[in-house]
Parts: sequence; C-alpha cells; structure tokens
Amino acid sequence: MAGDWCVKWLGYQFSDPILLTQALTHRSASSCNNERLEFLGDAVLGLVIARAVYEKKPETGEGSLSRLRSDLVRRETLVELALELDLGPKILMGAGERRSGGGQQSSVVANALEAIFGAILIDGGFGASSEVIMRVFEQRLADLPDAAAVIDPKTRLQEYLQGRQLRPPEYSLKGAVGAAHARTFEAGCRIPELGFETTGTGTSRRRAEQDAAARALEQFEDV
Repeated sequence: MAGDWCVKWLGYQFSDPILLTQALTHRSASSCNNERLEFLGDAVLGLVIARAVYEKKPETGEGSLSRLRSDLVRRETLVELALELDLGPKILMGAGERRSGGGQQSSVVANALEAIFGAILIDGGFGASSEVIMRVFEQRLADLPDAAAVIDPKTRLQEYLQGRQLRPPEYSLKGAVGAAHARTFEAGCRIPELGFETTGTGTSRRRAEQDAAARALEQFEDV
C-alpha cells in the first residue's frame, strides 16, 4: 500500500491518505491528478534546499549557493532519488501510459516526488514537509561539494572561451535512438574559431550537450 511505502521510505504518515493518492496519480489516470501538488512541491523543495545549503556553506557567496541549490533540485537528481525510493511502481497511471513505460520516464517519477512534497505540506505543514525533504536529501547534503565542482561543463566551457575573447560554442542535436521512455540523444559541440567539434551522448538533449562540452574541455589541458 502507498501509505506503508510512505512511512517506510519517507518516515511520514498521512492524516489524509487521499492527498497521497492524488500525489501519486498521473494525469493519464484521472483529472484529479498530481500536477497542482507538483507545483506546490517544487516551491517548498526549492525553499528547503536553499536554506539547507545556506546553512551548510556559511562562507559561500550568492552565485555559488545558487549553483549548489540548482544541482540538488534539478530533474536528474530528483529522478535518482525517486528510483532509490522505488517510487515508480507506486505511481497510478492509465493503462496505455503504463504499457509505454511511463512509470520509468524521468518526468513522471520526478514530478511525482515533488507532488508528494507538496501533499505533505498541505497535510502536515511546512515543518513536516521540511523534515521529509531533509531526510530524502540527507546523504546528498552531507556530501555537498565545493560550489566550483558543480559548475556544469557547458558553463565551464563558455567561461573558458569568453576568457580568451572567443565566441560561445555552437550546439546541435545529431539524432536520437531508442524507445520514447529510454531514448539516447547525440549532440555536437562546435567551436568554429578553434576549428574542431566534439560529440556527446546522454538520456536527454541537455545531458548529451553537457557530455559534448565535457569532451571539448578535455582538449584544453589548463581547464
């Protein structure tokens, strides 16, 4: 049962189980779905994580704090957490969506996790939602890296080029293969003024572009 899963994995017992059911309901299953709760959960998640990194990094400036927060609340991190929590099988969705592998799609599991945070906010208040979020992110907050370590490859590459009065790189989507719920994208990163191009792959266009940028950075020994 969803309630038992919530107690076991999140350490929270809903006073109103209907809220948990709604948080786990994909729009393909019902008009009473988790989209509004997701909106609320996204907001409380951002606030709780912002406060956490603020307290854990007292000497860090605003820009670096923003990067740390963004790295923690980005979709890829939410997907990893949702899979660790075995959330996918608990999501209620239409038969067609389930057959197409919707329960494993990154957007579905990430949105459901945010919706649960939103549901807990309504059910138990800000304190309860904050406690659950801190529990879910406990290990990642304990392993919080230096801010410089979370600057993504695309940003690092752009800053490197700008520092040498070179134009930003040009990215292009080369193609995508695989089923809709398990696609692999290939992207190119071209630096015209230096006369070379790299390619990268990933489970999203963004990840493929980041991989291509990382490969470009490898060309510069001093980066």
